[in-house]
Amino acid sequence: MSWVWTDVFSHPLWAVSTVILGLLLRSQQRGSWDIRACFVQLKGKTAIVTGANTGIGKFIALDFARRGARVIMACRSEARGSAALQEIRKRSGNANVHLRLVDTSSLASVRAFVEGVLREEKELHILVNNAGASGLPGDITSDGLEVSFATNHVGPFLLTNLLLDLLKRSAPARIVNVSSVNHWRGMVNFSHFKGENLAYTMDSVYNHTKLHNIICTNELARRLQGTGVTANSLHPGVVMTEVMRHYNFLVRFLFNLIGIFFFKSSEEGAVSTIYCAVAEEMEGITGKYIDSDCSLVLPAPLARDPALAVKDFEFCERLTSKL
Repeated sequence: MSWVWTDVFSHPLWAVSTVILGLLLRSQQRGSWDIRACFVQLKGKTAIVTGANTGIGKFIALDFARRGARVIMACRSEARGSAALQEIRKRSGNANVHLRLVDTSSLASVRAFVEGVLREEKELHILVNNAGASGLPGDITSDGLEVSFATNHVGPFLLTNLLLDLLKRSAPARIVNVSSVNHWRGMVNFSHFKGENLAYTMDSVYNHTKLHNIICTNELARRLQGTGVTANSLHPGVVMTEVMRHYNFLVRFLFNLIGIFFFKSSEEGAVSTIYCAVAEEMEGITGKYIDSDCSLVLPAPLARDPALAVKDFEFCERLTSKL
């Protein structure tokens, strides 16, 4: 009786074993910190979450709302933001959740958003820079910046720095920057910010921006020592979100197909961010990189270079001051 190797994959046991393996791998991604066992309340606290209308950001905002915080959802789309706003208010029972529009790829939009926050808010205790995108086609923004760098790093960098005084006045306060394990495949080349010397292969540009996130977070933490404001970065895990929406259909199809078995849901992916933002274990901890299981781990060597961190931070300061 003849057979071919493809018969193995058509056997029912193959599908069953794949599902079991996937469930085992996903169970291993969960850390020891149990979000349901964290009873920290945020009543009287104000939190900003960028990219809060979908994916990880929406579950972060929902968690903060359930804890009683005043939540500002910083979103690019008014329609999608409004829908998420209504859902979060209903599910949390907290009416003190508000939508403010911002497009982090536009520095003018970031400045306008911050002006509104400073005009309307007396305190800010948690800032979560979650908004980001992967696979954006190569383009240059009106500010002269490569669009992925503007969206994922320069815009959030400016937003954070413009809010620092308010955060300091509200201390203790926490800054949480969502990065990615993909930063290990990133590199630092300052010409990238202007769209030069970039190869648009899969997620390479995204990887570079995520490395810059961690480098600048570490330098920001050093500068904030003694202020009562902490700054940390994290990896949320490999998550089924819309971060892949700019890739072609085949890539998205394969990503989602594999993800059914192996990747985290958006709700699971929000856990490490929430841990950094509210957990008592993170009180006073700053300049660290947290893995998807809420453990403290070392980032890539480039992200641990203090001289490079100073250079990177100062470069971004000069860049945003001119725009």
